[in-house]
Amino acid sequence: MASAPSRMGYAAFAAMLAAAGLPIYIHAPKVYVDEFGVSLTALAGVLFALRLIDMVQDPALGWLAERLQATRGLAVALGVAVLAGSMLGLFAVTPPIAPIWWFALMMTGLFSAFSFLTICMYAQGVVAAPQLGAQGFLRLAAWRETGALLGVCAASVAPTLLDATGDPYGNFALGFALLCLAALWLMRRDWGAGAVPTESGFRAVLADPVARRLLLVALMNAAPVAVSSTLFLFYVESVLQAPGFEGPLLLLFFLAAAFSAPLWSRLAQGYGARAMLLSAMGLAIAAFSVVLTLGPGDTGAFALVCLVSGAALGADFALLPALFARRMEQIAPEAAAGFGLWAFVSKLTLAFAAVVLLPALDATGFQSGGENPQGALDLLTYLYALVPCVLKLGAMAVLATTQLPKQAV
Repeated sequence: MASAPSRMGYAAFAAMLAAAGLPIYIHAPKVYVDEFGVSLTALAGVLFALRLIDMVQDPALGWLAERLQATRGLAVALGVAVLAGSMLGLFAVTPPIAPIWWFALMMTGLFSAFSFLTICMYAQGVVAAPQLGAQGFLRLAAWRETGALLGVCAASVAPTLLDATGDPYGNFALGFALLCLAALWLMRRDWGAGAVPTESGFRAVLADPVARRLLLVALMNAAPVAVSSTLFLFYVESVLQAPGFEGPLLLLFFLAAAFSAPLWSRLAQGYGARAMLLSAMGLAIAAFSVVLTLGPGDTGAFALVCLVSGAALGADFALLPALFARRMEQIAPEAAAGFGLWAFVSKLTLAFAAVVLLPALDATGFQSGGENPQGALDLLTYLYALVPCVLKLGAMAVLATTQLPKQAV
């Protein structure tokens, strides 16, 4: 039996992972373009290849986390060391080889450690949550996902705040390494050893109709976030014509999610997780519907959209993983492979967004930062706002028709 979980430890560990995830998409490409002259085309090629590898390896990492159940604490410590070392190598070390290859090597370490540690954290939560009493999965999720969202917010502004130091990204990496040490220390007693499962979690998850439908909900519900995240910067710059507001609007979005996650968790304890998830999905649809009416100069109205849609995202972070974790506790409590599948379906949406949306925009003649035909701007708006609404409606339909057992969380 694992020791009573440290809720602060889970929050810090999730913050560490979230702070690592943001540079994968935002900070690292900018640094390697500005400081080392790597072309955007080369970076895009490397990132796309790494994304494919990362997406495919998640189920394998889930299987590995299962096999290492008996020594999970040591495995996690090694994973955190790889994560911190990769971040330091990425930002605080001058590339000793060609920058593009150093970028690829460090990002591979960062991708792999990030995925493995995320799977371990969620799998350990399955064992830990019941020790928090009734609705322990919601209580643990509130701490964990709030920590993750605050980690995203901190990582998004840290390089700007450290700009006066002369080496903002290098110092960001050093600060991240300290966060890794703190997170590892706070969760040092939470990695309870257990028996190696006799049956793969893959089989248990895929054979269970409720788990399969929750994975489908996760896929359809993550797709809108992937779509809007991929197109966010283009929309603000080209449709709203508000360059320079991307950072504050993005921060507003994630802060709204962070502060709303505990509220959604508390409401779910009284009214049920499914009801609150459906309410949040409806709120997100309402917010994105407003986007269809916006145009140049409507930055204030779009800030309200970011506030409302961010608040809706808080429910996705706090409640949907709790539902899946609760189901894992019922069908495969010692298995981590299920969370490998969970990570896989989440990342599949990012691949969809990159492969489908960007070429569609390119076909209309869209150019980032340049003059664009009205047809290209209209398509950008529809892709950014209308596609997420349709996908959210699909996720609502699947969730509403899924027969969840009593006491789902």
